[in-house]
Amino acid sequence: MATLIDLAATSVRELNQALHAPEATSWRVLNPRGAHAVGCGIREDLVVDIEGHVGYYCAGMNQRATVTVHGNAGTGVAENMMSGTVRVRGNASQSAGATAHGGLLVVDGDASARCGISMKGGDIVVGGDVGHMSAFMGQAGRLVVCGDAGDALGDSLYEARLYVRGTVKSLGADCVEKEMRPEHLAELAELLKAAERDEDPADFRRYGSARELYHFKVDNTASY
Repeated sequence: MATLIDLAATSVRELNQALHAPEATSWRVLNPRGAHAVGCGIREDLVVDIEGHVGYYCAGMNQRATVTVHGNAGTGVAENMMSGTVRVRGNASQSAGATAHGGLLVVDGDASARCGISMKGGDIVVGGDVGHMSAFMGQAGRLVVCGDAGDALGDSLYEARLYVRGTVKSLGADCVEKEMRPEHLAELAELLKAAERDEDPADFRRYGSARELYHFKVDNTASY
């Protein structure tokens, strides 16, 4: 049975302290009511269910834990995640999965601007749409968008791989559409399965870096 923590009676600091030195492996957090930094810095194999909406930086720096937000999440959910799984059953605000080094972030609804900004190795699967500048300066990892993408997708992209099922409003500097080869279809199928999605990988397009901005060239000044 899950250990209950009611944030109507317990502070976020006390909750996070309990999760950093856990006496149980399963936790249920009640009445988050938009609180910030809920479940940050977990380093254990825990299952944490948050029953409601959360504010900024929920599950930031996550390692190993499985954190589920049964609601919407504010800015920076799963920011700098190292491993484990974070799932948002609703929508996510800006910078979801920012700088993530590993693990899997799943947003069942939409994600706002700069989803996956500066991602460094984690995987992000969004069931709906993403906003502008998503995967900006994405260095490694995979971003899967089952809906549409806003302006400047993949701007200044490095080696992150992007898959979009819907339309892309515009591509950012140095981001181009690439061939969808069998290995990419297989990779995408695994990501969709991990995210409990049933979309057909064949419906997606792949985007990546044209590798023209890796080194400064005076001819490319207008693109920086």
